[in-house]
Amino acid sequence: MKRNVAALRQALEGLGLAIQFLTRVPLPVACDWNPATRRWAARAYPVVGALIGAALLLVALLGASLPTPVLALLLVSLWVALSGGLHLDGLMDLADALGANVSLERRWAIMKDPQVGSFAILALIFHLAWKVALVWALLEIAVVHEQRLGLWWWVAIPALARFGAVALLVSIPAARAEGLAHVWQQGLGLRDLAWAALILAGLCLVAPLGVAGLGLALGAFTIIFGLGMARAFHGINGDMLGAAIEGGELWLLLCLSSWWWFATA
Repeated sequence: MKRNVAALRQALEGLGLAIQFLTRVPLPVACDWNPATRRWAARAYPVVGALIGAALLLVALLGASLPTPVLALLLVSLWVALSGGLHLDGLMDLADALGANVSLERRWAIMKDPQVGSFAILALIFHLAWKVALVWALLEIAVVHEQRLGLWWWVAIPALARFGAVALLVSIPAARAEGLAHVWQQGLGLRDLAWAALILAGLCLVAPLGVAGLGLALGAFTIIFGLGMARAFHGINGDMLGAAIEGGELWLLLCLSSWWWFATA
């Protein structure tokens, strides 16, 4: 009994750590950081994504009477605010590093540089513009086709993108024995990836074909992204995980809107 209670406490503290790390939602409790809670935190990445998606879904329902472009901008603004721009920061740092035609060591120096370069600004502008446009398109599809698109994707896309980050932590070694990616990887394995997939299995009960299709799309993105980072940087770091989450969300939005566009054309 005591063992089960201890395991439950570790799981809850791990969820708290994941919320504190991946969002800017304040928690009124202090969560212990140790190998067990750290592993549970990694397992809870998709759960945090599902919670973010649930918040977006609630706002989408409450703001249904707003003009579609205004609602799309409101939802993407909330999407960014919930994470505090943490993942966007990783995307910008990676864009600056990849945009420079320099040596590997110089790329690492650029990634750590707090100054923002032109490639980072361009990546941010186009990423957010595409995200607003795709959310706008999906909102219009839902209205035109009388909600046949469903609402499951609001929860599934943030959850799947963060599952992709866990998959990268399990499969791609940290480029350097330092930093957040290296710390999070300690002790992680396929069992933890399976735990992280449980929330996705639950979503499959709601929209099995849709979630499975987006899961396959995310798998392709994660493999290509991971191989690209391994080739360019010989591994991953925290900035790349943030970029993978943002890129994964955008890719899934693009896949879903494209699928519905072709299906209804």
